[in-house]
Amino acid sequence: MAGRGTGPDFVEALARGLDVLACFDAGRPAMTLSEVAAAAGLARPTARRLLLTLEELGFVRSSGGAFQLTPKVLTLGMAYVGALGLWDIARPHLEALVAWTGESSSMAQLDGSDIVYVARVAVPKLITLRVEIGTRFPAVQTSQGKVLLAALSPEELADTLAQPSRAGLPTYIGRTAEQLAAELTEVRARGWALADEELAPGVRSVAVPVRDAEGRVRAAMNVTVHAAETSTERLLGEHLPQLLRTAGDISAEWALWQSRPVRTATLRAAPRPGAVPGAS
Repeated sequence: MAGRGTGPDFVEALARGLDVLACFDAGRPAMTLSEVAAAAGLARPTARRLLLTLEELGFVRSSGGAFQLTPKVLTLGMAYVGALGLWDIARPHLEALVAWTGESSSMAQLDGSDIVYVARVAVPKLITLRVEIGTRFPAVQTSQGKVLLAALSPEELADTLAQPSRAGLPTYIGRTAEQLAAELTEVRARGWALADEELAPGVRSVAVPVRDAEGRVRAAMNVTVHAAETSTERLLGEHLPQLLRTAGDISAEWALWQSRPVRTATLRAAPRPGAVPGAS
């Protein structure tokens, strides 16, 4: 994984440490040193030093010869979400939407050709995919991804789709490039996107954009249902209007949050030893 930096200021050691953290997932929650080294493409001595450093920092723990991530890793992602101010704003609206629909709702942003979940309120359902904050899926297979891709310029879209997915799912062959372009044009015009069992059997969702203070699409939020329980007609007829209203409320509050005055404190230098207060 490492060794892809090209800039003069690229820090290879940092990249390798992040590669080690990224090796762990739901399918590999615990790994030996050899497994980490192989997954990250590192020599065993390098992987060992990185793991021990991460362990000392509290991001990794070891037991019985296996390494695991600790909950401290969540601080890395939540720092990003918290800096946006979006989660604190979105949470009560997501909870109200879920209470009204009885279905799960999530918020995601684009990262390369994938979406990454940054907020979620779930209800117990027999959905075939496990989703939590930080989960990534190929954007073209999700309603949220279609909303986010539709907001890109043609050049940005081409660059985004050229990047390989890091979601670990098989390559999607459900539509041609021309069909995708036509669908994204329709999504852009109507303001919402549907994904009907494209990501996994039984998973049906509708998504709408969340905009910042300048009107740019910065995130997408959805309502996800089980296809056997909720028809497309009900999803679009009952849940979509409420989803649009909720996304509008979140966008409006986020715009106010972004336009808030930011106070900066002026730090005064400490007096020199022996100086007389007030003297100049």
